[in-house]
Amino acid sequence: MKRREFVAFVAAVMAVNALGVDLMLPALAEMGRDLAIATANHRQWIITAYMVGFGTGQLVYGPLADRYGRKPILVVTLIGFVAASIFAAGSPTFEAMLGARVLQGLMSASTRVLAVAIVRDGQSGRQMARTLSLAQMIFFLVPILAPSLGQLLLGIGPWRFIFYALAGFAALILCWTTLRLSETLPESRRVPLSIASLCQGYRLTLTNRFSLGYAIAASMTFGGIIAFVSSAQQIFVEEFHAGERFTLLFALCAFAMGCASFANSRLVERLGTRLISQSALIGLIVLSCAHLVVIGSGAESLWTYIPFQALSMTCIGLCGSNFGAMAMEPVGHIAGTASSIQGFITSIGAVLVGSAIGQSYNGTTWPLAIGYLGIGLAVLAIVYVVEGGKLFTPQAAPVPPAR
Repeated sequence: MKRREFVAFVAAVMAVNALGVDLMLPALAEMGRDLAIATANHRQWIITAYMVGFGTGQLVYGPLADRYGRKPILVVTLIGFVAASIFAAGSPTFEAMLGARVLQGLMSASTRVLAVAIVRDGQSGRQMARTLSLAQMIFFLVPILAPSLGQLLLGIGPWRFIFYALAGFAALILCWTTLRLSETLPESRRVPLSIASLCQGYRLTLTNRFSLGYAIAASMTFGGIIAFVSSAQQIFVEEFHAGERFTLLFALCAFAMGCASFANSRLVERLGTRLISQSALIGLIVLSCAHLVVIGSGAESLWTYIPFQALSMTCIGLCGSNFGAMAMEPVGHIAGTASSIQGFITSIGAVLVGSAIGQSYNGTTWPLAIGYLGIGLAVLAIVYVVEGGKLFTPQAAPVPPAR
């Protein structure tokens, strides 16, 4: 593929996962009634179950992709995602739906691992961060448009149509992959699948402070996104009574992340991943403190919440692709395995952080603002340790060990 098609393809692969989360947000209340979910906060488990499968599955696909190549693994898991989506569409109970969602997540986990590995096969450092930022810029159109598309599908038929739409989208990406994707991992670079090679890959990934530290940092910032996504419908509908404008308001917040990725793609090769991401962390902390003051004073309204949430998402967006690029830099020679482990850490950590914040929802935005402050402070502390106390300083990229 040429560059533009390649970026679009990576974004489309990543979008399979994003649609799996965001397309059904407008339908959560209807799903809750149809599936007899008595407690409103329990509807969030429809999102959480998917993320658990998504995080767990990533442990498997990297080693398989390092052994058999990227394309065959992507093709098989896209087929699996289509099947899981059809299963979800026919789920008769809440328990069956949770099982289907875990299965969907297990299949879509390959999209995260392989998107990063495919890019890393040919790029590194700031160039990789730029490509991922461009892909994420397109990718962030998905959460902007997905709730509106979900609402449109609800206007046509029941919530089950949403899962049939997910199956159709995955089938399109399957065709694109089959027809246009060339294998990016040559035979000469493939790693035999064995316990010894897996242990070696795990050891290299988990003992490198940049690889492990930035994966943990990414998990916490991603947790902020999960917290917002899982509680957004309740916040807009129950607290601010803006259900009729939910898709538009959600899109405004998601649009801020798209703008952040676009800005990052333009600036990262000049300013560097560290300066941008660490400045964004400081911004998140300052915004969260200001937001807590507004909430504490009783002045919180829809029109104060939207700017604070959008700006917080901007800061998180400036961290995501940069943290991912820095985590992969020292382990590019085992990109598939490393991407699996880092993806597992990022996704499961995000589920834990996001669920803790989301399940604390009490009818106000207080838990979300406190959660964002905690995320900002914790991630800044992690980055400080990883960078040896040197913040805001562009550094030479860590050199991967010779194979």
